[in-house]
Amino acid sequence: MSDLPYRAVTRTAKLASLPVGVAGRAALGLGKRLGGRPAELVAQELQQRTADQIFRVLGELKGGALKLGQALSIFEAALPPEIAGPYRATLTRLQESAPPLPVTTVHRVLAADLGPNWRRQFTDFDDRPAAAASIGQVHRAIWQDGRQVAVKIQYPGAGRALSSDFAQLSRVGRLFGVLMPGLDVKPMLEELRARVVEELDYTLEAQAQQAFADAFAGDPDIAVPGVVAATDHVLVTEWMDGTPLAEVIAIGTPAERNAAGMLLTRFLFSGPARVRMLHADPHPGNFRLLPDGRLGVLDFGAVDRLPDGLPLVFGRLLWLIHNDGDIETVERELREHGFLRPGVTVDVGELHAFLAPLAEPSRGDSFAFSREWMRGEAARYSDLRTANVARRLNLPPSYVLIHRVSTAGVGVLCQLDCAGEFRAEVLRWVPGYGPASEPAEVA
Repeated sequence: MSDLPYRAVTRTAKLASLPVGVAGRAALGLGKRLGGRPAELVAQELQQRTADQIFRVLGELKGGALKLGQALSIFEAALPPEIAGPYRATLTRLQESAPPLPVTTVHRVLAADLGPNWRRQFTDFDDRPAAAASIGQVHRAIWQDGRQVAVKIQYPGAGRALSSDFAQLSRVGRLFGVLMPGLDVKPMLEELRARVVEELDYTLEAQAQQAFADAFAGDPDIAVPGVVAATDHVLVTEWMDGTPLAEVIAIGTPAERNAAGMLLTRFLFSGPARVRMLHADPHPGNFRLLPDGRLGVLDFGAVDRLPDGLPLVFGRLLWLIHNDGDIETVERELREHGFLRPGVTVDVGELHAFLAPLAEPSRGDSFAFSREWMRGEAARYSDLRTANVARRLNLPPSYVLIHRVSTAGVGVLCQLDCAGEFRAEVLRWVPGYGPASEPAEVA
């Protein structure tokens, strides 16, 4: 529809083009094999061209396609750099730019959700959006009691577009097996669909945000704005000023970057223990460094509800790797929790080479994150042995958002170029780390 970047018929056509393109390339590959080309080279070429088309189509669309692209991006380092590089650039560009709604549409949504006299609830309302995202935009206003507030307004038709995307993606999900033989994409799509439905419900977001606000009320390190009002498509919360994390990344002092990195780590690790939820969208736009030194946190549309806290498996795996535990035990843990599917084999030596560097940030007392370290990790992933391991790993549906947080969070820490005692945060908040499973601290 006109309020979204693409009309439904255009989105459907783009997604429907995926299986056609793969079928054509498969036929071409068969012809090349019959013509005498080595099967291995033909298969590699098929994989690269399929990845190019899949990531290009997903990157051109928002909604459900973009959500799937974000989930799959954790595997991108295992793909050839000529494919992964342009995909990253496209995904970043689309996440940072969204066309603003016309003022008449903004007013129509407010009238529908807050009533025809919606203006009476504000003493001032700025028609110019202060921020935009994939399914909505934010306006600055002053509430009737004088509080400065942020008014989040959902794009009309966002729900229909997302449902259409996932209906199409479920039909072409098998294609991702060309890229990642160990990935079971169908349950992952079902999990993503459920999460996106939650993101569309602003009353659920309001409940999550208020739960975090209550849990961190009076906290010396973290600040979460309280909820003022909420409907299905409009969310009003307290306004939060401060230095955007992107600005800290760009021009912050080393002390500011180190402090921001430690606070971000503490917030992400402590959420499952303190709130039984994980903030699942840790990009710089959702954080502010406040004048009093606290980290301000925004946007709770994407949260992972973890009634039992962070799963023990992550702490157990870290403990085993840090203490040179039996790699066969590590493999058994991965299989038990669905990271390796039945019938998928992996060389244990290559598995250890793949996993060991992932545990480096919490192995010693302190660690320095940097873009150079991240580039080194990307180069390591491009190695044929580790790339083979990455492509054989599965993403269990219940861990979709945890993966998103871990990979995106590390990316932000590297952008901050920060250093600190990250191991202490693991010991404090991550359950299962130690010779016996201990509960994480609950503040």
